[in-house]
Amino acid sequence: MNFFRNLFPLRANLSDRPDIVLYTRRGCHLCEVAKETLLQQGHTPKEIDIDDDPELRARFDCCVPVVEIDGKIRFRGHVDKRLLRRLL
Repeated sequence: MNFFRNLFPLRANLSDRPDIVLYTRRGCHLCEVAKETLLQQGHTPKEIDIDDDPELRARFDCCVPVVEIDGKIRFRGHVDKRLLRRLL
């Protein structure tokens, strides 16, 4: 059994879980799909509405949803399930 634990280490506790931020906006269907994809993988993202912040709106206006994992932008517009599993 230890053999498999070494091959596939589990995160020791919740503090080891990745920090996931979902930049979104109200009424965005792709944003809802991205959130559902993250939830299906067992991760609850911190959601930030870009329309509440002019700087974020200017930065991400045409490319929401944007998924940031541990401070690095990983997805824009579409979340690839296969790549998401690899990253998490």
